[in-house]
Amino acid sequence: MRSAEDRFVPAWLRPTDAENRIPAALAIAVAIALQMSLPDRYGLHPSWLLPGLEIVLLVALTILNPVRLSRRTALGRYAALAMVALITLDNAISAVLLDHAIVIGKASNDATGLLTTGAAIYVTNMIAFGLWYWEIDRGGPFARTEGANPYPDFMFPQMTEPELAPADWEPRFVDYLYVSFTNVVAFSPTDTMPLTRGVKALMAAQSLVALSTIGLVIARAVNVLNVAGPATHH
Repeated sequence: MRSAEDRFVPAWLRPTDAENRIPAALAIAVAIALQMSLPDRYGLHPSWLLPGLEIVLLVALTILNPVRLSRRTALGRYAALAMVALITLDNAISAVLLDHAIVIGKASNDATGLLTTGAAIYVTNMIAFGLWYWEIDRGGPFARTEGANPYPDFMFPQMTEPELAPADWEPRFVDYLYVSFTNVVAFSPTDTMPLTRGVKALMAAQSLVALSTIGLVIARAVNVLNVAGPATHH
């Protein structure tokens, strides 16, 4: 039961119930599936190595906390960060290889395939950085549950306008995924502001990967379609 004093403290500043980890686990599974769907030429060899390590770490984290993030361990923390780092690294390598192939003119002439590959990298980029934001803000999900750090890395609207949100509101994984989504769509913060230099650098890196990849992919796909159009008529 909350004390009378707790009723006047926002939920995001005090100890609260453990967060459900299933949304984050599902997002990770989607990212791994997208990475495994990419053509081999846009990844490290063997192509199963990084996704395989990610699966092992995901299974280990699921064993530690099957449904709710209630068991905090140093091993679990390092494993979670390592998994996000692997997803980010794998996707960054794919983005660089795809961009390089397009620039030197060795990318596929299949417009549909190009757009599908670009979309997979784009969505994985969104998931990976959503996980970074979730893992970093105020020390991560365990630290936020404990109310250990009062200084946020992100300022959500509910923090500045608490009367517009329920008394028990606090940021969850879906909120960070939304921040990531808006950043790759608008290439800038929207309703949630980054406060620390670390997350500002992450948001800049995410926008750079998204903009370079989607820009080159669309340009190449349009060029392929323009070339194929006149050829079809002849």
